[in-house]
This record gives sequence, structure tokens and C-alpha cells, in this order.
Amino acid sequence: MTLLSVDDALRMVLDYASEPLPAEAVAVGEAAGRTLATPLAALRTQPPFAASAMDGYAVRAADIATPGARLLVIGTAPAGHAFTGTVGPGEAVRIFTGAPVPEGADTILIQENADAERDAIVARTVEPAGRFVRPAGLDFTAGEALLQAGHRMNPRSQALAAAMGHAQLPVRRRPRVAVLATGDELVRPGEDMRPDQIVASNVYAIAGMVAEAGGTPIDLGIATDDFAALEAAVTAAEEAGADVLVTLGGASVGDHDLVQSALTRRGMRLGFWRIAMRPGKPLIFGSLGRMAILGLPGNPVSSIVCAHLFLEPLLRALAGDPEAGADRSVTAVLGGPLPANDMRQDYLRARLSTDGEGRAVATPFGWQDSSMLRLLADAQALVVRPPHAPSAATGDPCRILRF
Repeated sequence: MTLLSVDDALRMVLDYASEPLPAEAVAVGEAAGRTLATPLAALRTQPPFAASAMDGYAVRAADIATPGARLLVIGTAPAGHAFTGTVGPGEAVRIFTGAPVPEGADTILIQENADAERDAIVARTVEPAGRFVRPAGLDFTAGEALLQAGHRMNPRSQALAAAMGHAQLPVRRRPRVAVLATGDELVRPGEDMRPDQIVASNVYAIAGMVAEAGGTPIDLGIATDDFAALEAAVTAAEEAGADVLVTLGGASVGDHDLVQSALTRRGMRLGFWRIAMRPGKPLIFGSLGRMAILGLPGNPVSSIVCAHLFLEPLLRALAGDPEAGADRSVTAVLGGPLPANDMRQDYLRARLSTDGEGRAVATPFGWQDSSMLRLLADAQALVVRPPHAPSAATGDPCRILRF
């Protein structure tokens, strides 16, 4: 059977998610990590008036054209309390940062450059018109579209959206992702286990990656290697309203690898199976009704690498991220030699350092067995080796995916 390339597989995954999930409104304070469904335009102008950028005195520049000018203080303008009069010739208003500049004034004499004399001040410097004045609309004006559809909200854009006047934001619904570990050999951490069993560990990594990508993980537990248990888990995913079902293990063709068969019996439409990559060749992608199916390998390293390459882009695409399929690899240099590659694209766990020229240096670990979770936890990047890549020497350029 011909193996599908990583690029072709990712293209099929993203094609499935070409229609993002429906929109919903959330409070701006709860929007971190959510993806905007529509452009967001300012509802107000910021600042809505010419404002003082410093504590000092609002004056007319013409009145302090020479040092030593004496001005009568006629009022005070704290932030939030505008002075409602007009500044005339020879007059000043005590003003504080953020307060509206009074009518008639056109500059700010900062308090360090003024000597106070009871109800008057003496200007020690000459200031041009507009000095320390923030004009109305300096930041933005009402009607400007400042955040685009597909933008993933972060604390900075939350602050901007609030300043724009939005209490509620239109965002894509979070993808609901059911995560199912499979295999008679698996138990949860802390449970009693037989000598021939192991702990189900990668389920926690996948759930964490779902949350980091903006989704909501749904823990389906562990299904044993029989059709009844697997089909019951699929039913549970459907009843939970999952947009994606991620299975862990059982994706290969052994006598006890029943996941693909169980899903096919339930009506799964198979998109692809088996990818020309290492680790992670036995990977299933398909759909069952409105639910996407991603069958990851059971080996922890394989499942986590595949989740980085396929699950995260899928979830971002479902959330409406236009850059969901963008190449996230960056350039580095090798910290050690590598042999020529075969027909599969390799993802080698590696440590990162920096050389004397400031370049990232990626040094792959000597062991790359897909069961070795410790090395994955120690790794800071994956070195990407294309199919049939020639041998490479220390210092040669390479592409890496940073964790």
C-alpha cells in the first residue's frame, strides 16, 4: 500500500475543516484563546477627546513663548472631571494625565517646568503647541476594524477589544474533542495493574494539547480490545456532541488492532490510513457523520508527534484560524551528523542550543525509539528530515519544529 505524504495528509485534514464551527458570543474577559468569528470594529474613538499626556498645566503656547511668563490658574482638571470653562490669554488650568485639554488651551506645561505661586504659575520653559497633548483618535477612531476574523484572542487583544467598547465578542465555538485510549494493556495512573500492563500516559498529553489549541477535551477513558467496548465509546463520543474523536492505539493491522474495523462497522468514511512519516505511520483520518475521526498510534511519542502535526491544525481550522495549516518550522543548524533518510519523513527529538553566531543548534538524541517518552519530555524541538534526504554533517542547515 502506498504511503501518503505528510503534506497530502495535512491537506486532507484541513479540507475537512474548511467550514469552521458556528459562532457564539462570550464576555471579553473570557475570550482568551478564542478565535474571532467576524472582524471587530471600534465602537468608539480612543481617546475620545484631546487629552493631557502628563501632569502639569493646560496653557496657550502663545502665552509661554518666552521663559518667565506668569499665568493665572483658573481651575483644575483631574482625570474623569473635565474643566468646563475656557482658557483665555494669560490663564492656565491645573491638569492631570488623561484629563481632557480645556477649550482654548493647546499645550501642556509639565509641572516640573512650572513654579507655583499661590493662584499663579511662572513658566520656566517654552513649549510649542501640541506639546504633551494626545489628540482625539490618536489610538483609533470609531468604525475602524482593528481585529480580523480568525484572530486568536490574547491578553493584549482583549484589552484592545475592551477599549474599543466591546463587552461581548463573536468567537467560534470551542471544538469538543473526545479522547479515547484503547488496549487491554492500559490502566490509569495509580490503579492496580498486572505485570503485563502499562500506564495510559499519552491520553494526558493529548487532552492538554487539545486545551492549548483552544478545544475542550472529553475523557472517554480506556476501551478494551473488543468491538463492544469500542462501539460503546464511539456512541459516548456522539452523545457528548464531540466534533472530533481521537483514539489512541489500535490503529495498525495486528489481530488486536480493532479500532479501524470498529469505526468502519459504525459507518466511518475513511480519508486515509498510513503516512510516510516516522514516528507515526499507522494514523487514521476519517469522519463519522458530523464527527471527525483521528486515530493516533498507541506509542506515546508517535501519538504526540502526530497530534502536533495533525490534531492541532485541525482544531485551529475548526475554530476559524486562517493560518491553521501554515508551516511552523524554522531554520536551525545540526549539532551532529545524520545518515541519509529513507522514504519516510522523520521527526527527530532534539535539544536546542545557540552557537557563537546566534543560530539555533538542534542536536538529535541518539535514540529515537517511539516508546521513549522521557526523551520527548527532554526535547525542545523536532528536527524535520524529508524523505530521501541525503546524509548531513554537523553545522548543516535543517528545519525544526519547536515545542
